Amino acid sequence: MRQPRILVVDARGATGLPYAALVARLQPMDLRIERSAAAAVDALRRNGWDLGVLTAREAGSAAALVEAVRQADAELPLVVVDAHPSVAMARHCLQSGVGDYLDVDDAEKELEGALVRLLSAARRRDAEEVLRRAVERPYSFEGFLGESPAMRGVYSIIERVAASSVDVLVTGETGTGKELVARALHQRSRRAAAPFVPVDCGAIPDALMESEFFGHEKGAFTGADARRMGLVEFADGGTLFLDEIGELPLALQAKLLRVLQERRVRRVGARHETSVDVRVIAATSRNLEAMVDRGEFRRDLFYRIHVVRIDLPPLRERGDDIGLLAEFFANRAAQEMGKTVSGLSIDAYQVLKSYHWPGNVRELQNVVRRAVAMTRSAKPDVEDLPDDIVAAAGRILPMADGDGFFARRAEHVTKFEKHYLTDLLTRHHGDVTAAARDAKLPRGTLYRLMKTHALDGAAFRAK
Repeated sequence: MRQPRILVVDARGATGLPYAALVARLQPMDLRIERSAAAAVDALRRNGWDLGVLTAREAGSAAALVEAVRQADAELPLVVVDAHPSVAMARHCLQSGVGDYLDVDDAEKELEGALVRLLSAARRRDAEEVLRRAVERPYSFEGFLGESPAMRGVYSIIERVAASSVDVLVTGETGTGKELVARALHQRSRRAAAPFVPVDCGAIPDALMESEFFGHEKGAFTGADARRMGLVEFADGGTLFLDEIGELPLALQAKLLRVLQERRVRRVGARHETSVDVRVIAATSRNLEAMVDRGEFRRDLFYRIHVVRIDLPPLRERGDDIGLLAEFFANRAAQEMGKTVSGLSIDAYQVLKSYHWPGNVRELQNVVRRAVAMTRSAKPDVEDLPDDIVAAAGRILPMADGDGFFARRAEHVTKFEKHYLTDLLTRHHGDVTAAARDAKLPRGTLYRLMKTHALDGAAFRAK
């Protein structure tokens, strides 16, 4: 999760107290200091900020600062630090929607607490808005629920390629919804009335794979008591979905490649081939490029199935979609269980949003179902969530407890990430592809982590 973004206005810049000490304590935050109201307004119009700190160095200037900022962002939570405080100015600022009004002499010890309160309140308002939208305006697309930019990009690709018959490779972590993509492509294609045949390539025993895929003739081997149509042939006219295609052994990869190229299949024990018309959608949670480099996956098969690629984002990168999904799963689980439960508490939602979700949407669904089953109230709360998820939820909650567990945990995680990435990029001389392969991370995820920690691969290529 991104760190809170705080915009400071102070004519003295970072050298004036209380900001020198504050910057040191809040280093993980995105803290920007501008020296004038005009520069601050320009920054507000170009970027999104979570909170503003306005320092009035001249008597009576606080009102003008607040007015200037409000013209650029009417909703931004504000703290005013006044070098010439007065009761009248305090009243004016608070009536203008300022969250806190501080004397500059007290600001060093009080400002951090004010930021904690205002950011926590802002997060709660954001969470309430997300949950309200989940109820009032859920966005769905062919079985998907979510409206994040990452998912809208996926929907766009599906809409553009569904009507064609090109083969598609769907990549993403376990539980991100790869089969939903395949079904959406099938339902929006001219093949929708024909079979959709899903195949879990990792669940078929090696000894039976050829027979399962291509079928067999009666007597082709011991136990073959009758002719049997294979999965490829059964999908004729429709779509063959090969889930976890990286699990296929090399020998079967070669035979599958021939079928895809020639669109003809030969049953085990048969003398003649049968023509098939299938669209292949393959999916994997593994890094096929790395497998190709290691000789574990055929390069020609990779290029054959890689006509169009759809990368599904992990749940932790889908922002407010977590709230939409959690609300949907909670309401559906309540209906199935016959419980009078409506959604989740705001605190429970905050914990869910801060968790990293290695099992993605599937894991979220199971966690929410458990919470609905465990709760004794109208809305499942933090106490109804698994202990390990609550304990791991420190990414967007670090300021909620000052110097407590979450704050220290977030600090150590941030330091670890930057140290690990620096060492990784140094060892690979800035080659992001090689670094991602070594770290077993999708390249896009590594790029996002590098951006978070202001690391540029080019700087390491020079070393």
